[in-house]
Amino acid sequence: MEKVAKSYLKYKICVSGAAKTECCAPEALEKAKEVGREIVRHNGVLMTGATTGIPYWAAIGAKEEGGISIGLSPAASEIAHVKSYRLPVDYFDMIIYTGFEYAGRNLLLTRSSDAVIIICGRMGTLNEFTIAFEDKKPIGILTGTGGMSDMIEEIVERAKRGSGKIVYDSDPKALIEKVLELVEEEKVVKIEKRPRINEE
Repeated sequence: MEKVAKSYLKYKICVSGAAKTECCAPEALEKAKEVGREIVRHNGVLMTGATTGIPYWAAIGAKEEGGISIGLSPAASEIAHVKSYRLPVDYFDMIIYTGFEYAGRNLLLTRSSDAVIIICGRMGTLNEFTIAFEDKKPIGILTGTGGMSDMIEEIVERAKRGSGKIVYDSDPKALIEKVLELVEEEKVVKIEKRPRINEE
């Protein structure tokens, strides 16, 4: 008799947002922290660009909830990460030093995630959004947080490239649940195609 192999993999959810938060709504940082908490509550691992601002607060939330926080740095080493880029090392379980600067880091970050959450944001966030959009990744937009997050719906409409796999919500919990529904739809595989374990 055969049984279907059980998956123990967690969801890898990227939080993308402004490192400098002057453009963000007053409650954006607290909402970012709550997004980090909700990712952990929903069996997720937080992925960020190992930077300040919105991603950093999401990392704080994830760690406060007892979860895992992984950062991808633009720097090639911890010394460069701290001294040259002036980026934090706390609230991360692991930092991967890509050495690919910001553009390369953004590509690796979005490609290695199951979904991307956009909170506030500036040009770098828009870059991560467009990579995720082109890769047909599930994307969640936390509305009402300022910056790019409140412009994306109009950008998508003006781009005339379809609506993408994007969901919008102003509530962190509701947004994570909507995004994970999209992730699950992506991962649906017929049972007969799954790896099987022989039972003796």
